[in-house]
Amino acid sequence: MGGLIFLAVIIVLIASVVVSSVKLIPQAEAAVIERLGRYQRTVSGQLALIIPFIDRVRAKVDLRERVVTFPPQSMITEDNLTLSIDTVVYFQVTDPKSAVYEINNYIVAVEQLATTTLRNVVGGLTLEQTLTSRDMINKQLRGVLDSETGRWGLRVARVELRSIDPPPSIQESMEKQMKADREKRAIILTAEGQREAAITTAQGAKQAAILDAEGNKQASILNAEAERQSRMLRAQGERAARYLVAEGQAAAIARVNAAVKASKPTPEMLAYQYVQNLPEMAKGDAATMWMIPSQFGDSLETFAKAVAKKDDDGVFRYEPSATDGDAELPSAPEHWFDTSTDPEIARSVAAAEAAAHGASSTVSGEDRGLPKPKPDVFDMVPESEGGIAPDSPSHPQGLPAGDAPAIGGPQAP
Repeated sequence: MGGLIFLAVIIVLIASVVVSSVKLIPQAEAAVIERLGRYQRTVSGQLALIIPFIDRVRAKVDLRERVVTFPPQSMITEDNLTLSIDTVVYFQVTDPKSAVYEINNYIVAVEQLATTTLRNVVGGLTLEQTLTSRDMINKQLRGVLDSETGRWGLRVARVELRSIDPPPSIQESMEKQMKADREKRAIILTAEGQREAAITTAQGAKQAAILDAEGNKQASILNAEAERQSRMLRAQGERAARYLVAEGQAAAIARVNAAVKASKPTPEMLAYQYVQNLPEMAKGDAATMWMIPSQFGDSLETFAKAVAKKDDDGVFRYEPSATDGDAELPSAPEHWFDTSTDPEIARSVAAAEAAAHGASSTVSGEDRGLPKPKPDVFDMVPESEGGIAPDSPSHPQGLPAGDAPAIGGPQAP
């Protein structure tokens, strides 16, 4: 019975030794193995066999990248302001042997080194630089930590400043400053908007004034041109009317003169007619005294002898000459009596009438203005646009244009 118990104990001891001599090291983890208290080897991601009571696993190290958050640390800037900075460090163990034998606790070492380096960096910066230079601070921290922790078997991947908290009084001042900056920007933007609006309004008023002045100028030019055309047309009509009146008076005088000559008056008849007309000549508003000379009969006799011949009965009678009744007045130019409308004026009138009646057709810009002056500014408007034809009943005396009646001729009225 005692032999069986001893055998069982021996089997248990052998099994425990075998179990303790086999170590399973998972991936991304390294085991540092010592033999008789000295470093023997590093095993990772495999099954390791150790000699019981001789070899032992000194430490197991995680080879994955680790994220360590350090508590906020107080920092003093160059302008003597205290900041509370929270830091995050990303690092990885690359050499398990150095991480075990070169440093006692590499996590605490990294924390203290990061805090010391951060104090040195922030101490050379002002508050504003610290708040606006995070990337620069992160690069400096990473460079220092990576170079210092390399002998510990660590590789620092990155360093981030998670928060930078200035003192409450500084925060209040910063908030006031930011509020003042925002109000300043708002005032500037408002002023710029008002300036742009004023400039746009002034430009619009300028353009409106220019267009108004141009419109007034065009209206003045058109009114002056219309007045000029009106005066020219009235002057031309008055000229033709005066010529026709004078022409009629000349024809009437020629007819009377021809009738007198045809009646062959004697000096006695002329004297009698003169005496009969004296009372009519004396009638008037002005007080006039007429004196008949005593030699009046002698003057008539002398005149009769000069222009008449003595007949068989001893009476001087007028004999018309061969040229009597043939004298003619010079004819006026034909365009004096042209009463037709100028084509351009007629088109303008037609366009105005069409616009007044709501016509759908538009008049070209060339036809809207008054016509340009003709080289001959004294031409009458042509007949083709609705003027009065020279041979129409409305024409003065019904005479053809340019056909001046001959004084004393058979056509005289």
